[in-house]
Amino acid sequence: MIVDFHTHTFPDAIAQRSIFHLSEAGHVLPHRVGTLDALKASMKDCGIDYSVVLPVATSPKQEQTINRVSAALNGKDHLFFAGAIHPDCPDVPALLDYIKESGLFGIKLHPDYQGVYFDDPRYLRIMEEAAKRDLYILTHAGKDVAYMNDVHCTPDMVLFVLEQLKGLIDDKLILAHLGGFALETEVLEKLCGKPVWMDTAAVIHMRPALCRQIIEKHGTDKILFGSDSPWENQRDFADRLVGFGFSEEATQDMLWRNAQKILGTNLL
Repeated sequence: MIVDFHTHTFPDAIAQRSIFHLSEAGHVLPHRVGTLDALKASMKDCGIDYSVVLPVATSPKQEQTINRVSAALNGKDHLFFAGAIHPDCPDVPALLDYIKESGLFGIKLHPDYQGVYFDDPRYLRIMEEAAKRDLYILTHAGKDVAYMNDVHCTPDMVLFVLEQLKGLIDDKLILAHLGGFALETEVLEKLCGKPVWMDTAAVIHMRPALCRQIIEKHGTDKILFGSDSPWENQRDFADRLVGFGFSEEATQDMLWRNAQKILGTNLL
């Protein structure tokens, strides 16, 4: 069983344009075209049982449409969706209520694409309200390939948020990219062992020895397999995680059992 907890899709009408723009900005080439059908094809080709799609609202105007579509697709075709919320959302409680009532497991934040630092008061309010509703918060963490010189979510910002929302957000925060893309040494020193989840998206092939060290120190019971499809090959990333050589029990936890705990559904 494999659950890819970190994937992205784009509406068919804008997928090609969006992928091209992001590829140009980040100097990266996608593995797939980024549509929902392309993700389903990737899952079939790569032996992925379930995927979690993480939409990002880059404007408050996008929230209603994104969440309506996500709610309609959630749980179908072996796909689960996060909700989307922008830091300038005009009615945070109402939107989070809708996301919760729609059956979505949580929300996705992207400080870089939303132009807000992770410790911003707007994010703090959103995360506080989300945690009160038993929603998970998944955020891009560390550098972004399009914003390498301006890091919007550093380990120190994460520590500040954990302290500000201590006891409320514990075990509700999921840090993408093993806690900090291109900041692995700092993650190892500051975030391992903290009450957060981490996913493996986009990083475990870059500095594999250090990534394995992070996973071992943080604990395999708090690691979620993720690829960052369409930017990475889902099968390749699953094989790399298996290749780290953790016990069968620990590997199964990372590949799907930990995801099942968060999604709150029986995947068998």
